[in-house]
Amino acid sequence: MNREELLQHLQERFSDAIVGVYEKSAKRIYIQIQADSLVRFAQFLFKDIGARFNIASGVDGRTQMEILYHFTVEDIDLVISLRVILPKTQLEIASLTSVFTAAHWIEREIHELLGVNFVGHPQLTRLLLPEDWPEGVYPLRKDYKEWDPNAIRDRGV
Repeated sequence: MNREELLQHLQERFSDAIVGVYEKSAKRIYIQIQADSLVRFAQFLFKDIGARFNIASGVDGRTQMEILYHFTVEDIDLVISLRVILPKTQLEIASLTSVFTAAHWIEREIHELLGVNFVGHPQLTRLLLPEDWPEGVYPLRKDYKEWDPNAIRDRGV
C-alpha cells in the first residue's frame, strides 16, 4: 500500500472519527481525530498497518490541550501524527497501554507534567517530579505558577 492508498483507506475506514487531515510534507501527515476514536484508530495503525509507535506529546493551548501520537509506517517512509484536542475542562482520554505497552511511560509523563488523565492506564503514578511536588500543580502548563518560594528554577522544572 502506498501513501495515497493508505490515506484514502484511513479516510474511508474512519470517516466518522476524522476531523481533518493536514499534509505537512510528502513524509508527514497530521490527522485530527475525535478523542473517543483514539484507541480504535491507534490499534488499526499499530496492529493492522504495522505502524511503529514513536512517542506522544502534549501541548497546552490555554483553553485546550493538544495530544499528538506519532507513528511511523516504515514501508512507505511516512510519519502519521494523530492529533486529539481536549478541552481544559475535560482533560481525559483513553489510555493506549492496552494497545501497546510503549505508551506506558509517556502517558505517565504527560499526566504528571500537563494533568491529562489517561483512563485505563494501569499505573498513573509519579515518574519525574520530586515526591514533595504538590498534587494538581502541572509545570508544563502555561498557567503554571511557582509554588515553592525557596525554589531556584533556572534549569527547567
